[in-house]
Amino acid sequence: MQPLSLTLKGFRGIRDGLGLDTLSLDFERLADRAQLVAIAGANGRGKTTAMDNMHPYLTMPSRAAVAGPGGFSYYDHVCLPESEKDLIWAHEGRSYRSQVVIRLNGRRKTEAFLFILAEHGAWVPVALADGTVSDGKVDTYARCVEALCGPADTFFTSVFSAQGKRQFSTYRNAEIKTLLADLLGQEEIRVIGQKASETARLLKAGLVAIRQEASGLDVERDRLAAERLRLNGAASRVVQAVAALRTAQSALEAGQARHTTVVAERDQSMGTETRRAQLHAERRLLLERGTESTQALQGRERSEGQRLQALEQRIAQRRAQANVRWQTLQQSRRQCLAALDLSRLVGRAARREPLAVRLLALRVARTAAFRQQAQRLAQCQAVGQLAEQKLLGIDREAGKAALRAEELAHRFGLTREVPCAGTALQGQCKLLGDAREAQSLTPSANRQIAALAQQKAQVQSELLAIRQQRDALRDAPQRLQRAERCEEAARSRASRIAVLVGKAAEVARAESMLATVDQELAALDVSAAGCSSPETPDEQAERQCIATARLELGDELKRHAQRLQEGLSRIDGLLAALPAPFDERRLAATAQAVADSRQAVATADRAHLAAVRDAQTLEGLSRQMQALADRRVQVEARVAHVETELGGWNLFARCMSNDGLIALAIDDAGPTLSGLANDLLLACYGPRFTVSIHTLVETGKGEQREGFDIVVHDGEWGESKSVGLMSGGERVWINECLTRAVALYLAQHSGRRYTTLFSDEADGALDPDRKRMFMAMKREVLRLGGYEREFFVSQTPELTAMADAVIDLDALQAGASAPPANAVA
Repeated sequence: MQPLSLTLKGFRGIRDGLGLDTLSLDFERLADRAQLVAIAGANGRGKTTAMDNMHPYLTMPSRAAVAGPGGFSYYDHVCLPESEKDLIWAHEGRSYRSQVVIRLNGRRKTEAFLFILAEHGAWVPVALADGTVSDGKVDTYARCVEALCGPADTFFTSVFSAQGKRQFSTYRNAEIKTLLADLLGQEEIRVIGQKASETARLLKAGLVAIRQEASGLDVERDRLAAERLRLNGAASRVVQAVAALRTAQSALEAGQARHTTVVAERDQSMGTETRRAQLHAERRLLLERGTESTQALQGRERSEGQRLQALEQRIAQRRAQANVRWQTLQQSRRQCLAALDLSRLVGRAARREPLAVRLLALRVARTAAFRQQAQRLAQCQAVGQLAEQKLLGIDREAGKAALRAEELAHRFGLTREVPCAGTALQGQCKLLGDAREAQSLTPSANRQIAALAQQKAQVQSELLAIRQQRDALRDAPQRLQRAERCEEAARSRASRIAVLVGKAAEVARAESMLATVDQELAALDVSAAGCSSPETPDEQAERQCIATARLELGDELKRHAQRLQEGLSRIDGLLAALPAPFDERRLAATAQAVADSRQAVATADRAHLAAVRDAQTLEGLSRQMQALADRRVQVEARVAHVETELGGWNLFARCMSNDGLIALAIDDAGPTLSGLANDLLLACYGPRFTVSIHTLVETGKGEQREGFDIVVHDGEWGESKSVGLMSGGERVWINECLTRAVALYLAQHSGRRYTTLFSDEADGALDPDRKRMFMAMKREVLRLGGYEREFFVSQTPELTAMADAVIDLDALQAGASAPPANAVA
């Protein structure tokens, strides 16, 4: 498989790294028959995104969380509503085109198409020999790609080294055997083994079914035995049931004769019962009519009571409204009187308001004058403190100047005491030179003392003037406090007077409202305010009418009750004169006796039938138990036959599995893979390391078991250890040699060939010398395996410079406005 061109649209890695929504790379033009092609660029430029899409499989191996379906999703790596991957690639002399469309608008949907370049130059869908056609579905696309290029695991293990790829030392036994079986072309053996395993599984399922059938036969046999035990003595129960049936039939005939006699007696008393029924019907009719009349009169009486209750409610409502209005007017009158009580104070406040305003203005002006005096006092105090500090500084400077003058005078006095004065050595005497220097500095010290004395006198005169001003303003804070208190009192008095003056309008409204309230109170009934108003003439007349109607209705109810009682007494006398009624309980008792006898006959009949049925069932059970015994012998023979076949198929499936012929083939290929890896190690890294592949590992008990381990022999130190115990850098180059050895084995010993290798930052843990050896190994792999090209990504500039061609993604970003795929080769 060799990529020819790639177009990515809407991939996040390209947009974030290059700022482009679409990236197009023409590998035929950029590689230009180069063997090693480097994809270069700063971190985050999208190198891995481009490398991960340079193959036809539906995954980005550096981004896949786990291997297999479900470990990767394009939706996490695209950003446009419709993103696309368009890859044109060649394989075994034919050109193919992979188009993957990822849609995010609404429902997520991915479509994948695989085309082949026909002889007439058009792209047509790929069709496999089994009838599978690439129709845009992901499943059919994946089947077509694997049919052309082999399984994805083999591709990404042998020729595509993704970033963060698992090392061989981390593969489990089953994984490495599956991979190596595909490399060795053992797929047919594996398919036969899978078919044998499926046959064994079906035989095992059938054996379980036969055993379940045998268990069911045993359960059925136990059930029949229990049923036969339950039915023992069925013949004797038949004789007992016949005797019981005859006794029940005799009792039924006697009960029917008694019931016929009682029915005749009831027919003779039917005339009396007809008259009794007529009287009872007449009595019920009389009661119904009397009840209807009584209910009508009582309804009229309730209506008059409701009418009286409504009258009482209207009277109470009228009195309540009058009481509420009276209380409202009294409250308004009290409020008006309270407002009128302030009229004298309001008039006085109106007269005093101008005087209070003028007094407040005088108080404010006086407070402002005293506040200025207090501020001047604070300024004098601050200036005085500053002058005192300045005076203290002058005193310190004067003291220092006096001390320096004394020191200079003392040093100058030494000129008379130095023994070398006047001799030839006086020019070399440092003490004499220091004394003469003091003589030149003495006048400046005296001038400094005189200047400081003059400055001190000036500061003292200024301080005296400031103190006189401060003494004159000493009482300013106390006068300010008294003025502020007087101002606050005047302000409070003016505020109270203003509030009273503002109530003048309220007093005027109260005077007018009081007259209105007094008029309404005079017009209101004073007795109604106390809820003792007498009823109106209309109310008294209505009350009298209601009382009269209720008395008339009471008299009518008494007369109606007397008439009803007389009619009931007459009918009750006629009923008492009739003879006693027929006792229906006798008829019911005889009827119940006949029913019980019939039930007893039916029960005896069912018991007889059950006994006969049990006897017949007992004979059938004997026949069924004999048939079950015959079937049990047949089932045991089938179980023995299936167990024999199952053992044979299990043994055959194990022989055709990863632990059988495939394991033997892997053992045969192990030295070849180790030899290829050692050749690469020797050619690129020297003779220090050699590797061997072990498919049998030793347990803690010293026993051999199936497994997978890569053992590295260190010729420099003379020891052998597992590759998992080596350093990170050593593991990297040994793992890369093994990976490329697998690729070489695949190219030399299988019918599947890949013409291009891929590697993404596989040299990160190597030192500079090992990285150069790493590049030499790449060229050796290309030579030994007959590969045409390898695309690789490296962050090491020296390795990028050693490539035959470079695809520079930084140049793509710099020329984003130029046509796509602006690369340097």
